[in-house]
Formats: sequence, structure tokens, C-alpha cells
Amino acid sequence: MFNNITHPLIMGILNVTPDSFSDGGKYTGIDSALAHAQRMISAGADIIDIGGESTRPGAEPVLTEEQILRVIPVIKAIRKDLSATLPISIDTTLSRVAEAALDAGATIINDISAGEQDAEILSLAAKRKVPIILMHIKGQPENMQNAPFYQDVVREVLSALQERVDAALAAGVAKQQIAIDPGIGFGKRRQDNLELLAHLDKFVATGYPVLLGTSRKRFMGSLCAVRDPAELVCATAVTTALGVQQGVQMFRVHDVKENKQAADVAWAIKQAR
Repeated sequence: MFNNITHPLIMGILNVTPDSFSDGGKYTGIDSALAHAQRMISAGADIIDIGGESTRPGAEPVLTEEQILRVIPVIKAIRKDLSATLPISIDTTLSRVAEAALDAGATIINDISAGEQDAEILSLAAKRKVPIILMHIKGQPENMQNAPFYQDVVREVLSALQERVDAALAAGVAKQQIAIDPGIGFGKRRQDNLELLAHLDKFVATGYPVLLGTSRKRFMGSLCAVRDPAELVCATAVTTALGVQQGVQMFRVHDVKENKQAADVAWAIKQAR
């Protein structure tokens, strides 16, 4: 999938969790989750990303069995009632959750730990020949914002991601099945996030497709004097447009319609250039 991206892809977020930072508890039932998935598909989502564990700052881990109970019925329902072919990514760090999700109909693994929490997830991606997204995080969700520090955040994140890419390749994952994510907001200060966003082209230059996840993130609220994450739709769309201009291929967002518009316009301008 990652070797033939011809235009920016929008990944719609479907959190089936009670405690996600922006939409926790909204889509924990099958009916509400399906309705939201349908809204995102109708708005132009290219991928639906389903997660059963909050990764907000301070969040505690969720057991494997609980994640499976949360995500599998939703994946099966989407496949049965909405689409047999739409790409579905499973947002998890655990190989058993990922395997159950793939068996239920998911087609992509999205791992915020890039295989560091559970190395078997890399072997699973290789065995099942599915794409995997490797994200950078400093620490764990429960402690990642406890005074993170970098001397050179762009260089250090690039280096760390290259190590995880090497681990995936060593596990047998095909190069064309790997994408990377700089992990905006995951163990980064506001200035770190801004520097990463200013140099997304360096991540694109690795040759691996880049996923950007800034949707409703707290650092933008601090810039805009906004406390409610739901009020950061416009701010998110700005980062999407800037990402397209720098060559980013995928965008993980809560607000599909607005970010698809931003991506489409930015892409048209980029093509005109």
C-alpha cells in the first residue's frame, strides 16, 4: 500500500476508548462507532484507524484482552455493514491485539512504540505481509511528558526512527510496507513539536511515507489560547496543509472533512508548482 500513494491520504480516528483526550467515551458502543465510521467515510476518509487504548499523556496501559474486546466487534461490524475493502489500521503496541485485528479484517498496523513495547509485532507484520507504521515516542504515555528533553529534536527523532526501521527490516518486514511517524506530542515540548513540523521534509527525504498526527493536540491549544481540543480543527488543518507542502503523504485526524479540504487544496497548489 505504501509504495503507491498518489495523493495525500486522510486517516480518520475512531477511538473506542472511555478516556481518549478529545473524544473518549463517544464511540464505545457498536452503533455509535459504526455511525462515526460512516460519517468519516462519507467525508472522504481513506483509512479508518481504530484504537482500544488511550495514548494521551498520563494514560495507563490497557490489558490485551480488554483492547481486543473493544476493537474486534467494531472492525467486524465495519467489514460487514460499511465496507469490505476500505483500509483499516489497528492502533496498538501489542502483537496479540494486532493479530486479532488482522484476523477480523484490519489491514494495517499502527504502532506508537515502533515495535519497542512488543517486538513480536514486527514479526507479525512480516509474516502477514501487512503495512506497519512506526512512530517515535520518548518514554511511555504515562510518563512521556515528564520533562522530555532533546539537544537536536529533528536529528534525534530521525535517528531513533531509523533504528526502528532497521529492526523492522531485520524482522522481515518489506521496505515498501513501512511508514514512519515523528510522533508529534509524544514525549515532546511545544518547541520540539514546532521544530519537527518545520522540518517534515527531512522525514520525507528518508524515502519512507510519513504519517502526521497533530489532530487537536495540546501544543496548538497553547499557541491559540484554546483549552477545548474540539476547537482546534482549523489549527489542525493548517498543519495538514503545511505537511502536504513538505511531502507528507498521510494525516491522522479527528475531523476528516476539514482536513481533506486542506489537503486537497494544498496538494493542488503543490502540483501547480
